[in-house]
Amino acid sequence: MKVKSILVSQPEPQTAKSPYFELAEKNGLKIDFRPFIQVEGVPTKEFRQTRIQILEHSAVIFTSRTAIDHYFRIAQELRLTIPDTMKYFCISEATAFYLQKYIVYRKRKIFYADGKFSDLTNVMKKHMGEKFLVPLSDIHKQEIPQLLDQGGFNYTKAILYRTVSADLSDLADIKYDVLVFFSPSGIKSLFQNFPDFVQNSTRIACFGPSTAKAVREAGLRLDIEAPTSQAPSMTMALEQYIKKANKI
Repeated sequence: MKVKSILVSQPEPQTAKSPYFELAEKNGLKIDFRPFIQVEGVPTKEFRQTRIQILEHSAVIFTSRTAIDHYFRIAQELRLTIPDTMKYFCISEATAFYLQKYIVYRKRKIFYADGKFSDLTNVMKKHMGEKFLVPLSDIHKQEIPQLLDQGGFNYTKAILYRTVSADLSDLADIKYDVLVFFSPSGIKSLFQNFPDFVQNSTRIACFGPSTAKAVREAGLRLDIEAPTSQAPSMTMALEQYIKKANKI
């Protein structure tokens, strides 16, 4: 069956040069974007119950911009003043630059890696005397605490935000030829919103092995998978499938 419409379970790209827009124009497709999941901050009252004291830590590890937002949100709601001596360890340079939203960047001790948490722990080894706080979502990569444990770091894991299913009730009567997922949470949201969902001729596309596992465990047929050696990106995988399905 030909592919004419695609629903991508992420926010719409903010750049006009997105490969999704190029894919749509090149192949005459309708591509819509709709996040299947959303982030909610842990309430301050609930955080207090964890008895985690932010100012008892001399350094913070940030794995995302969202983690930065909720760290400073909690600090503000608790009326804490983060000292200038606080050290910040970020997963990437882009994440580190995002700190400018909250602090005077050039006056702080900021360190960053190239996007891999294993590389960040290597940077942190020069600062073993620090007590690290790690702001995270309730759903996070287990690699993070594992690598911190292996490295012998003194750290506290703080759950400051949660990934929850978005309300998709307005999509109940809308059908797409392809649904694209990027996390197991997206699959969970699909069935929370539509418990009677039957795949039939709908093609399922996913990115990443954990998402692929969630698709199969949900009893769905996985039609398009990325990354692969032939298709390192989701748009490339979609384009290769569409060429065959639409016989372009």
